[in-house]
Amino acid sequence: MTKFPYERFAKDYLQELLSPLGAVETSRDVAGEVREIDVYFAPSSQPQIDKQTLGLLGRFAETPALFEPFRNAVKISEVRSCMSKLFDVYAQLERETKRSDTRLEENSLPHLWILSPTASESLVNGFRAQLDEDKWLAGVYFLGNYLRTAVVAIHQLPVTQETLWVRLLGKGRVQQQAIEEVQSLNPHNPLRAKAIDLLASLKTTLELSQNLDVEDRDLIMQLSPLYEQRLAEATQQGRQEGRQEGRQEGRQEGRQEGRQTERRTIIENLLRVRFGNLDEQLTIMIEPLVELPPQEFSSLLLQLANLSREELLAKFSQQ
Repeated sequence: MTKFPYERFAKDYLQELLSPLGAVETSRDVAGEVREIDVYFAPSSQPQIDKQTLGLLGRFAETPALFEPFRNAVKISEVRSCMSKLFDVYAQLERETKRSDTRLEENSLPHLWILSPTASESLVNGFRAQLDEDKWLAGVYFLGNYLRTAVVAIHQLPVTQETLWVRLLGKGRVQQQAIEEVQSLNPHNPLRAKAIDLLASLKTTLELSQNLDVEDRDLIMQLSPLYEQRLAEATQQGRQEGRQEGRQEGRQEGRQEGRQTERRTIIENLLRVRFGNLDEQLTIMIEPLVELPPQEFSSLLLQLANLSREELLAKFSQQ
């Protein structure tokens, strides 16, 4: 897969899943030459969900952490680069504690989690990375204690519910199986909805990319029915929410407003599935879409899965 679509998906995915547990920054700048940390996480003292809900990913988020996900097997130079960013963060924290005349506790330092679809025996041995089978699962290799770094070989993780949310960042058959497991979860599972929305956005991004390889095309094919299912769920959810609000109006004159609310909710849900977050341009379009005649509105629902963002904006900017 081309680097950018996966990188964007991985950052958004980790941000969505980890944000209920604490503060998440993506593409955080570090000192020195211009470089970015993919995902920087700081746990909250009052998390919104139980970290056990995220299984292994939740264990990674028990302490401050840097997450560096890779689509292809991480290279030796890339491990060094990730560790260099980690040490830059340590140096920055030390400077801040000196200015504030406080003490920097070793256990408060962030931990680096390098998420790689595979990890060669040569790479693992070269960094003297070791398993901790008494406390951790297979596939999680720790460097020396003071380095506070681990390489997670996703393809070596056991196929269990505990590892699902990490395996979804894998590659090939490992990721495909994880996608199938996510799809089979209870439709009311909020993590399922978040993951499927992000996967749907990834599908759209890949379809617009150039020079797709066989693996990219296979992933698009696997995501297509998932995407259609999510669109159908979003439509049904919008109708139910709209009808509920319409019933709450309780009067004849409220029925028209209820129908508009139903349409508005359907459109919002579908646009989120299709394009991710609703930005200002998409939000402005919602009202014109709500006001469409019934036949045109139904036609729009059928077309939305195939319209690009640019085509949708162009189509309704002319009206």
